[in-house]
Parts: sequence; structure tokens; C-alpha cells
Amino acid sequence: MFKLLKYLKHYRKECILSPLFKLLEASFELLVPLVMAAIIDKGIASGNRLYIYGRGGLLVLMGIVGLCSAVTAQYFASKAAAGFGTELRNDLFRHIMGLSRAETDGMGKATLITRMTNDSNQIQNGVNMFFRLVLRSPFIVFGAMVLAYTIDGREGMLFTAVIAVLFVIVFFIMRRSVSLYRTVQKKLDGLLRSTSENLEGVRVVRAFRREGAEKDAYRNAAGELSEEQILVGKISALMNPLTYAVINLALAAVLQTGAVHVNVGTLTQGQVVALVNYISQILVELLKLANLIILLSKASACANRIDEVFAVANSMADGTADASSAVPSVEFRDVGFTYPGSPSESLSGISFTAAPGETVGIIGGTGSGKTTLASLIMRFYDAGRGEVLIGGKNIRTYSLESLRKCVGIVEQNVRLFSGTIRENLLWGDGAAGDAALLAAAGTAQAAGVITAKDGALDSAVEQLGRNFSGGQKQRLSIARTLVRKPRILILDDSSSALDFATDAALRKAVRKDCADSTVFIISQRVTTIKNADRIIVLDDGKMAGYGPHRELIRNCPVYREICLSQLSEKETAAV
Repeated sequence: MFKLLKYLKHYRKECILSPLFKLLEASFELLVPLVMAAIIDKGIASGNRLYIYGRGGLLVLMGIVGLCSAVTAQYFASKAAAGFGTELRNDLFRHIMGLSRAETDGMGKATLITRMTNDSNQIQNGVNMFFRLVLRSPFIVFGAMVLAYTIDGREGMLFTAVIAVLFVIVFFIMRRSVSLYRTVQKKLDGLLRSTSENLEGVRVVRAFRREGAEKDAYRNAAGELSEEQILVGKISALMNPLTYAVINLALAAVLQTGAVHVNVGTLTQGQVVALVNYISQILVELLKLANLIILLSKASACANRIDEVFAVANSMADGTADASSAVPSVEFRDVGFTYPGSPSESLSGISFTAAPGETVGIIGGTGSGKTTLASLIMRFYDAGRGEVLIGGKNIRTYSLESLRKCVGIVEQNVRLFSGTIRENLLWGDGAAGDAALLAAAGTAQAAGVITAKDGALDSAVEQLGRNFSGGQKQRLSIARTLVRKPRILILDDSSSALDFATDAALRKAVRKDCADSTVFIISQRVTTIKNADRIIVLDDGKMAGYGPHRELIRNCPVYREICLSQLSEKETAAV
């Protein structure tokens, strides 16, 4: 929790003024019982109306000043908490975006979303309440105890005992609650993961008629979360009744002893009323303090979870060299790669060279490592062994920013973002004009998609591009990458939703318009990659063949088998 206090450094003034104004309010509140005691003992007892009106006016004035102090304190506390939450979320988002895929895959999307939203909000609420009550409640509790001693020492000792008992109750409840709140947040991660998976895969769920099973799984996850929340709620709920019980017993004791002392003349009626008011103030403030402690317990658990994210370091060190001037040649030297937690390598012993201007096809069965190979070129992951080189230099020596400006990729699962077609295409190059955007769209065979819309480039794109078909999204995603004019282009099964004619036109346009670029085309279709200059054939993470189509047909049984599963003997032999 304390590690996150750095996000308050720009709000030092608010952090000081908010508690101070709360102290001012609390000071007036502590004086109210003494003024009331004076009214009873001096004004009412003697029938002095002028005294009563004067002290009554003083109470009104103290109330107004206290209200103004409370509002001012709330303003500063809210400003500090909102600023804290904004800076925390910004830094957390920046940190997550700076992690490599190895780290984000390991933590999981659901828990990262929970920590960035729910957890940060809990901490922000805790900061807000902390500044409002951290000084006020203890000040009133101990101030009431001190003032009770000034009225009567024996009553002061009773107050001290009551406060000690209440603090013991608060401590044990808080100690149990903190661990339970951590469990609740983990259960919330699981529920969010289930929700995300079902919303994103709703078509698959319906296609397999798994609605019932998924409802049961969701119900179980929600039930587990509910059970944990009820348990921690029950423990937290003990705070109020136990506090009320102790305070009411203390109140009874004050009235009992006070009556005796009034009877013998050692206390006045006004002083007894003041003691009753002080015990009531202690009750209210301890309840506030107890709720603050519960809220801080939640915030502490959430802060620990956010600290865990900040503690994850990027395993991918950034280089310093500029890739923009590098020759766009790609070389793999005995590269091996293992996904975190996997017992075996996903790629093993991969070696090849792709020269500038070449088109390299990559084909293989499902799980053979095609996308993994593309991820290593983009440096989404670092090779476990061997070297990946661009322009003859190890890819790790280049800065990630310059590398990803040099290399463009269109992945299997394309993503469009809410906004307009223009805004999506400008991801490739924010300074590109309409002519450049339309030229890239023409190469990607997406010009018809744009012109068919009433707004053309300014047509709306809904969340995740749900107002476009799969083929339209693929073509717009390819256009977005081509706007950048990448020197190395990777098309990772990005034309799978296109018909054969459009796919052929796309490949022809890419070969013509990206003649100086090194192009990698990953596909399950033989027709998509058979005309490539060279083809990499992957089989269970290993290279089963490397060369042009005709050579592989003769020398690579794996490639020949793939071809014959899709084409006739005559089509297989044709170039």
C-alpha cells in the first residue's frame, strides 16, 4: 500500500489541508457538550435567558463553521483521491502495455482488467475516506476521553477502558477481513474471466449448444464469489453490534455512576449530559473508524494485488539500435522457443534466410509453430536459444519502437477499434493523407468496402468491428498495416475469410506494391503460398522443408501430403 503513495506527490497541499479542516470541524464538535453543560448548569439552572440565547447563538455559529470546514475538507480529499486514482491507473496501464506477451499471458487478461478497474477504484475510495477520517475520528475519540478526565477522573478511566475494548474488537475483525478480501478479489478475477470468455465466444457456445453448461459454470463461479463475500460480510457486520453493545453498556455505567455523583454533589447535571454526549460521540466515531478500517482492509488487499503487477518486470530488454535503416533481410539461426510453463519447445532448430524483396510462404499443420515464428520476428517473444537477425544484426539490439515501425503484421484474429475507418487506418501512420489511405486499401482489396459505406473513410466502426464481416475486417486490417509501408510484412493467415479470387488479387497486389519488402505469408492454403519464392514447411515445431514449391514437392513428404490433401496431382505439379 505504501508503495502507491508516490501518486499523491502532486497533491501534497490537499493531503495536508483536508485532515486539518477535519480537525477544525472535530474541535468544534468536542466543544459542543461543554457549551451544552454550561447552558444547563448556568443558564437553565438560574433561569438566565440571556446566557441561554448567547450560548445557543455560539452553538449555531460553531455548527456553521464546522459545516464549512467539513465541506472544504471533503473537496480537498476528493481532489486528492481522484488525482491519485487517475495517476495510478495511468501508470498501471502504461506498465502493462510495456510488458511482453510472456508476462501478460502468464497473468491473464481477466485479472489485469480487474486490477486496473475494480482494485484501483477500491484504493481510490480508501484514500478518500482516509483523508476524511484518519485524524478526525481518533482526535474525537481521544479528545472525548481527555475531556471526560477534566470533568471527572473516575469517568475518564471508564472511557479509557471502553476505548481499549473497542480497539481490540476492531483489530481482530480487521485482521480476519484482510485475508478474506484477497480471496474475494481472486474469485472476482475468475468470474470476470468466465464472463469475458462467454461474451467473446458466444457464437461458439451457441454452435455447440453449451449454453446450459456455461450457465452452470458461471453460476458456480458466482456462487463461490457470493459465499466468500457473505463470509467476509458477516465478519465485518460484527463490528457494529459489538461496538453498540460495548458503548451502550458504557452509557449505562455513565448514567449509573453519574446519577450517584449528582446525588452527592460531586457532579452537576450538565456535566453528566456532557459525558453522555461524549460517549455518544465516541460511538459514532468508532463506527466511522471501524468502517474506515474495513474499507482500508479492502484497499490494502487491492493495493497488494496491484503491487504484484508492478513487481512483474519486462523480461524483454529494449535495444538501442535503429531498425529503420536496416536491410530488411530476416535470418533465423538454430532458433528454439518454449512458451512459459510449457514442457517442450514450440519451435526447435529453425534456420533460414529471407532476402529483401523475397516472398516467403510458411505452411504446416495446426500447432506446428507458424504463428510463433511470426511472433519472434515481431519480437513479441524472445527466442529461448539461437538468434533472430534483421539486417545481419540480432533483433534484440534494435529498439522495440523502431523494430515495430519496420515490421508490420496482420494476425489471425484481426481487431478493429471503435471509431471510424479513417481512425483505424491511421494506426498505421498518423500523418497519412486520404490518398495514402485509399492506396493501401486498394492494395488490400478493401477499396470496395470503404466506397460501399455512405461515409466512406468516415464511416463508423463499432466495437470490435462488429458491423463488418470477417472478410471485410481482414482486408481493412491488412490496409491498416500497409499504410505504414513496412519493410518486412507478415500476413499471418490474414486472408482465411477471403474467397479464392480476392485472395489471389490480394497476393498479386502485395507482390507488386511491396516489391522492395520482405513478405512472409502464413497460410493453411497451398494456393496462397505455392507461388512464393521459398516456402518454410513446419511440422511439430521443426522445419520439415525449405525451398520453392517444385523442389518441396519432390523432396518434402510433409509438404507433398499437404498439397495432395487440398489439390489434385495436376494442380500440385503446376506452378
